[in-house]
Order: sequence, then structure tokens, then C-alpha cells
Amino acid sequence: MANKKEQTNMQKKEVRKASKKIDHLDRKILSIITKDARTPFRDIADRCKVSRAAAYQHVIRMIDRKIITGSGYTVNPKDLGYSTCTYVGVRLEKAMLYNEVLPKISAIPQVVECHYTTGPYNMLVKLYAIDNDDLMDILSNQIQSISGISSTETLISLAQGFVRSMPIPGVDTDFDIE
Repeated sequence: MANKKEQTNMQKKEVRKASKKIDHLDRKILSIITKDARTPFRDIADRCKVSRAAAYQHVIRMIDRKIITGSGYTVNPKDLGYSTCTYVGVRLEKAMLYNEVLPKISAIPQVVECHYTTGPYNMLVKLYAIDNDDLMDILSNQIQSISGISSTETLISLAQGFVRSMPIPGVDTDFDIE
């Protein structure tokens, strides 16, 4: 069993390997805007001890490099009438059918996420339904009718415990990647 220092070193190596080249200022900015995307550039600049122009240029560069892939408001699905949050494990007849099935899953408006996975399912789909009748309709008439899907397993979320952004190495964690 690895000790804490060895585990931290392994984490650093993995993060370093997967990390795009971003500097400490980028990470500081990311830490701020992932907590509140509406933070004014003036406040970001003050907290990072740089000019507004420098903060803005760093954000634009990260957008161009696809490090930042979006920003916006999060809407509570329940306030729109979607009371049932569901995860659907999808098994494909053959794993190679993923690229054929994905666009069909993507065309279902209630589906908000889809992942290609290892384990008992080939795909894990997150969707919102108005109620259980709506869920049954989505499952029976849309998802399960897609050619290439052999079976599904449905998990209804009873409560969302929390949602958070990934910690920014070197700012929100006790290790840095450089």
C-alpha cells in the first residue's frame, strides 16, 4: 500500500500527463471563475495581482485553447417541471456501435449527458423527465427503440448530494503539477 507522499506523487504525475500547458496565473484564474463565472475581470485581476487586460487575455487564451469550454447559468430542472433525474446504463449489442448510437441518444432533448464507459454498461446516460410516466415513454419509445441497444438499466436519483468543479492543481490542492 502506497503512503500519502507516494499517492500524492502518483497524482501529480497523472495530472501532469493529462494537463494542457497552463501557468500558475491561469490556474488561479480558473479557480476563481469555476466558483463564480460572473466574477468581473476587475475582481479577477485584483485577486491575481495583475492588470484587467492580462486577466482578460489569459481567459481568452484558455477559451481559444479549449481549456475553458463554456460559461453560463445553470437552470434548476425542477423549476422547469422536470422532477425525475435518471441515469440509464445502456448495453450495446457490440461496443463498436457506439458511434452509430450516440447521435440518436444525442437527439433526445431530455438527455443532458452521455458517457462511453467501462464496466457493465457501454454507455451511461443522464436525463431528466417530467415524471415517471414521461420517463417510461422516453425509455420505451426513444432509448430502447434505438437499433444497436441490447438492454438498459435505469437508476432514479432520489436526491442530488452536491455538484462541484474539479479542483485546480496548485491552487485548490496541496500539490502542484509543475
